[in-house]
Amino acid sequence: MINVYLLLGSNLGNRHLFLKQAAAYIEAQAGSIVQYSGIYETKSWGKTDAPDYLNQVLLINTVLKPLALLNKLLEIELLLGRKRDEKWGSRTVDIDILFYDNQIINEPELTVPHPQLHNRRFTLVPLVEIAPEWIHPVLQKALIKLYNELKDDLQVKKYIFE
Repeated sequence: MINVYLLLGSNLGNRHLFLKQAAAYIEAQAGSIVQYSGIYETKSWGKTDAPDYLNQVLLINTVLKPLALLNKLLEIELLLGRKRDEKWGSRTVDIDILFYDNQIINEPELTVPHPQLHNRRFTLVPLVEIAPEWIHPVLQKALIKLYNELKDDLQVKKYIFE
């Protein structure tokens, strides 16, 4: 079994429901969920006039190879209504592979570790919640250290269910 960290995000429709549905599909089709971070609300990153996001990190165990996992996650996004009309556009759900164990993957369709995770507060806050001592295999730093060095000042706050 391979440990994989995933980032889920949603900023359209019932965001919380989309995260729950994505997690259920992941559990059924991609691998068992070992750990969930809390859910966090953030302003949109990259396209600042878009609705706020909910984000969550999952740690899963999978037997799927990296590209097979990516394809399964893309299928799940489509099942949940994901449309890829514009870069950083709003979406019902987005599922990113942050880490695939400690492997470094550079394929045309997949780069792991996620190339921007160390620059994004909305990714590091939930990731550090569940894996503060995980070592980034490229940067060779613990995630908590990357978080403490972060320049991104985007507000990330724990989501309170209504």
